[in-house]
Amino acid sequence: MLDDKNPTRTDLSELGEFALIDHLTRDFPILNKSTVVGIGDDAAVLDFGDAQTLITTDLLIEGVHFNLSYTPLKHLGYKAVMVNLSDIYAMNAIATQITVSLAVSNRFPLEALEELYEGIALACKIYGVDLVGGDTTSSNKGLLLSITAIGAAKKDKIVMRSGAKPNDLLVVTGDLGGAYMGLQVLERENEVFKVNPQNQPDLASYTYLVERQLKPEARKDIIELLEKLEVQPTSMIDISDGLSSEILHLCQNSDVGCNLYEDKIPLDPTVISACEEFRLDSTLVALSGGEDYELLFTIDQKEFLKIKGNPNLTVLGHITDKNEGTHLISRNNSKIPLTAQGWNAFT
Repeated sequence: MLDDKNPTRTDLSELGEFALIDHLTRDFPILNKSTVVGIGDDAAVLDFGDAQTLITTDLLIEGVHFNLSYTPLKHLGYKAVMVNLSDIYAMNAIATQITVSLAVSNRFPLEALEELYEGIALACKIYGVDLVGGDTTSSNKGLLLSITAIGAAKKDKIVMRSGAKPNDLLVVTGDLGGAYMGLQVLERENEVFKVNPQNQPDLASYTYLVERQLKPEARKDIIELLEKLEVQPTSMIDISDGLSSEILHLCQNSDVGCNLYEDKIPLDPTVISACEEFRLDSTLVALSGGEDYELLFTIDQKEFLKIKGNPNLTVLGHITDKNEGTHLISRNNSKIPLTAQGWNAFT
């Protein structure tokens, strides 16, 4: 977990926009040769030589994407970077730079933003990316945070959602459902706290779940692993909106169908026990929970021996012809049509 609170308070009006930017970004070293000019000019300058550039962006809004009642600002900064890096890795590329745009109301002092940027800086350090720009402004709606991630890959290494073929294997990294169950735990404890502010929650038995929600890790290690194993996925996507939604995206973009086997879905024991406690179906949680930021990809069957037995990877099913549809094969061998029930930003 990340940490700490600073008791002092410095109003942002004491600094102004440019002094604030200088203050928050002064300790971000340049880590990549491709960063020619970073923060301090009208635009960043990047040089990737013979590599192709990838860009993705994501907007996080207080009250929609996060609740500051139980989300420490340092965790929020870290997670916001992960959300974007994950999209770069989902293209089989390596992230190299980010920009950070921030809108804040006057209830946030400088020390709060320092905490936010501590999380951003930690993510940059661990994942080897450079902060090269962004924007700051005021808000009358709390905190809004937008991060853009930039990455690079050789043309023949980039993997899109559209390359899956019938008989390809469907593979997922890690385990699923932890982030959603972590959110359930935090929401429950927040409601208890509202009723009795003196009650301090004991989250020791939920550590894994809470960290999956508040401090997810983007799977850069999988991109490095696939390179080492000499495995080139035929299609790939990250799991932000739930397994079923992401499978349907792959199938729609690749014009194929899929059989997903329920008994192959990887679930951590803490997810299973939490689902029992909350009286939720663990399969449904894995299919629809989202925010796990694992990678879902397809490979040609001839690559199977290269990944067989790898603890980071699970074969979930296989790709079929489009006219066979997309189905969950249940534990009792029933064929159930897959539907997208994951996160929808407009509901």
